[in-house]
Amino acid sequence: MITSLSNPRVRFVKDLNDKAKTRKKEGLFTAEGLKMFLEAPPERIRMVYLTEDMLKEPAAAQKLSEQALPYETVSDPVFRKMSDTMTPQGVLTVLGIPDHSAEEIILGSLGTGPGDKSSPAPLFAVLENLQDPGNVGTILRTGEGAGVSGVLMTEGCADLYAPKTVRATMGSIYRIRTAVCKGITEITDLLRKYNITTYAAHLDGKKEYDQCNYTGPSAFLIGNEGNGLTTEAASCADCLIRIPMLGKVESLNAAMASGILLYEAARQRRSSNNIR
Repeated sequence: MITSLSNPRVRFVKDLNDKAKTRKKEGLFTAEGLKMFLEAPPERIRMVYLTEDMLKEPAAAQKLSEQALPYETVSDPVFRKMSDTMTPQGVLTVLGIPDHSAEEIILGSLGTGPGDKSSPAPLFAVLENLQDPGNVGTILRTGEGAGVSGVLMTEGCADLYAPKTVRATMGSIYRIRTAVCKGITEITDLLRKYNITTYAAHLDGKKEYDQCNYTGPSAFLIGNEGNGLTTEAASCADCLIRIPMLGKVESLNAAMASGILLYEAARQRRSSNNIR
């Protein structure tokens, strides 16, 4: 059991929580809480830290035993120092960061070829310079529910593997493939290369969001919370769309807008397949 607050492993976990540079260098991130531990893919788990009380929790003990996972018990004060939350749950998982390129994710969404009907048409969320970790994490969670093929992000977005972002995904970070690219044109050029139509949520959109057909390969471009999409991003899109709003509201929260668009695509796809 680790009882010393100055233990090197305690400091290492703190660095993973606090520093994007450390996460990138080590290729690791942390996920705190029982749900995040139970849903974590065993092949990506590098270490589990938990309190003695959590070690007695049946589901946690079963996963540790059945999957022969490496773990270390820590004292309550040590866990509180490791924790990034106000109310620690007693289990923290260190995991490897997957390495996918945007092109790999796009290719993986296309099935075996143009005639392949066994897989749904690709559907992507593309995030440009989103700053709020909660928004980024919520979009991953919403995207999983809507059936996205992946989430592609510019380097200006909040760190996907920061603890707050990870918590907001509620486990979707384990299942949604993501990639970070230098800029928006790199992403839109790749999407265009593979005949994926890009739609930009924009105040200047001529069509309302439910007037377009998203049953084919589609991607939604979502911009920064305060400034929206850059002029560059809007000019790269195949189609500008807007979400109608009443009152004096000028724009919606980025995660909310993403949810509306992604679920409209999901609705259209269910309807076209006669799925009830």
